[in-house]
Amino acid sequence: MNGLYVPVRVHPSDGYLVSCWENETKGMKTITQYVTDLFNIDVSEVWASKESFHLIEWVNRRQKTPLKKVIYMVCSIWPSENKKMIYLLRDCTISSEICICSDAPLDFRFSGNFRRIDSLYISYGQWVTIDNLLTMDGIDIVLENASLTNSDLNVFLRHWLSGGCPRLKLFCATTDSVDILQVLAGLQRNVVFVENRRDYTR
Repeated sequence: MNGLYVPVRVHPSDGYLVSCWENETKGMKTITQYVTDLFNIDVSEVWASKESFHLIEWVNRRQKTPLKKVIYMVCSIWPSENKKMIYLLRDCTISSEICICSDAPLDFRFSGNFRRIDSLYISYGQWVTIDNLLTMDGIDIVLENASLTNSDLNVFLRHWLSGGCPRLKLFCATTDSVDILQVLAGLQRNVVFVENRRDYTR
């Protein structure tokens, strides 16, 4: 492969090829170059870890079409990871979706506006403030483990109903506890109670 001899085996249950590399990062780059050149295609999605984070920029530099989706997964976050979080939220060139499936450093704060992105998923959203929420520009926004208060959610709903976040179609936030009466204070006339599931398309 690209002049390299690479051990390859067939996965026993799935049947796909598994290549073995001493340096996994070098292997990922070599395979990416080989496959994209062979089939004349671009990379659309990157799963990045702390060690492979630089692959996001590497892929974007080598192709004209920006990545559609980035998933960032880290088991433990150190303060030095702040720059990576800010890069994903503000500067990373992605056309459609960002998933941050990792905890943020305890001191992490994000100021300024979020970049325009269709879908934003944050699995550990304790650091997300109401000010952050009001600057998000997306179609789908999902925050898990959020620390938003009842008052914060009420402010956001009022902002949304008054025309803020004009592209937003789905907002989902999980918090420790919610007082629905406080969340909907002054907004009851806008509420539509449903018992069945409703699907939407972009």
